[in-house]
Amino acid sequence: MSVPVPVGVLRLPRGPEHPASRGFSPSSPRFQALLGAEALAQGVRARLRQRWLRGLGAARGRPARFWLRAGVRVDAVFGAAEVGGAAVQVDALQTPLGVQGAALLRCSDLLAFSFLLP
Repeated sequence: MSVPVPVGVLRLPRGPEHPASRGFSPSSPRFQALLGAEALAQGVRARLRQRWLRGLGAARGRPARFWLRAGVRVDAVFGAAEVGGAAVQVDALQTPLGVQGAALLRCSDLLAFSFLLP
């Protein structure tokens, strides 16, 4: 004959309709604090994205220098960047092997790039 094994009782948190609920109500201070932190983070992300897009707009048509993962530095005229940030289109790419009229540089291969402002 086997001895029954005791099983723990799982107690779920109370819902927002219960007066002793713990943070599930949208009007609770905890939820409001989390909501405020998320809104703040979203605002910061929006400002950073706007600065990035303005930088890309300022770089269009300007000579730029790119540093690649392989330790190679190349010069080119900045053209455009893909929306998802996967590639950068450049013109007159000057590589150690010669000059390419137009090229796509994968962003995963780029370490940094710079260009001069007027």
